[in-house]
Amino acid sequence: MALTISNNSTVQVASYYLGKNQRALQSSIKKLASGKKLVDPATDPGTMSVAMKVRASVNRLSGAQNNVRNALGFLEVQDGLLETAGRIVMRMSELKGYSTSDPMKSEQDIASYNNEFKDLQVQLYQISQMDFNGASLFANHSTDDDDLVETTEATFAAQNQDTDKDNTLSIPTSSKGSEGTQVSISRSLLLSALSVRTDTTLSIGGGIQYSTAVANNTSTDKASYAFASESTSTALSLGQVSTGVFQAVIENVVFLRAQNGGQLSRLNFAAESLSIQETNMRSALGRIEDVDMAEEASNLAKYSILLQASAAMVAQANSTNDVALMLLRV
Repeated sequence: MALTISNNSTVQVASYYLGKNQRALQSSIKKLASGKKLVDPATDPGTMSVAMKVRASVNRLSGAQNNVRNALGFLEVQDGLLETAGRIVMRMSELKGYSTSDPMKSEQDIASYNNEFKDLQVQLYQISQMDFNGASLFANHSTDDDDLVETTEATFAAQNQDTDKDNTLSIPTSSKGSEGTQVSISRSLLLSALSVRTDTTLSIGGGIQYSTAVANNTSTDKASYAFASESTSTALSLGQVSTGVFQAVIENVVFLRAQNGGQLSRLNFAAESLSIQETNMRSALGRIEDVDMAEEASNLAKYSILLQASAAMVAQANSTNDVALMLLRV
């Protein structure tokens, strides 16, 4: 074999493997430092694309969970106020009994009951106007349009509720947002539920039927009762209300609480489903992009040794040129 110094193929081969081992070592260090096996799009473009899509879905699921948790808080606050409203109406019914059934009560005593009765109506109105972080808890109109001229008044009708006369919110419960599954929750129609009318045309066996439709009440055989008032000057007096009216209002408030409970139940199921979906999606994402730490640690040790060995071989290959110098010595 001829001895040459212009082109040393041994050095070229050793340098090639030195560069290759150095790139492999750097890649291994990046994977261990990041915890990801896809640190470079060129490694596996298709898999990286899948990982990005799955991660985006996980982020959307997290957002949906946050919305559902906020909706749960909204309904829980709403239910607490509905419970308070129910207790107030029951107290009003109690005052009616005190003012009519006890012969020992003087006119002054009855007047004190009447004052409390009016104050409670104002309190009910104030409850109906309360909000949750700036969002109204109860609805007086069927839409959220600020231009009240174009909105329609929300009317409570219990099991016969017309959704066009309601005020509902749709909560997305999937990673698809508004295009996926949703749970509808409502701003309870408390103010309307606290207003009833007697309708003698619907009487059965001499009894009086109660409904919640109070708008356009022009018939002489119908009397309207609004148990919420902005001020005591416009509030009802105990003498204006019969005992049966209280029962109708209590039933309306109970229906609103039952409606609220059903919505809470659906949201709890949705929250649990979202949590399971996110857990499974994160597991899938981990299988796609997470590095096997044990395997990569072994690779790190291997490439570190190979890098040192290839560097030593480059030095050894360069030293072979020293043989040519021996031939030139005198």
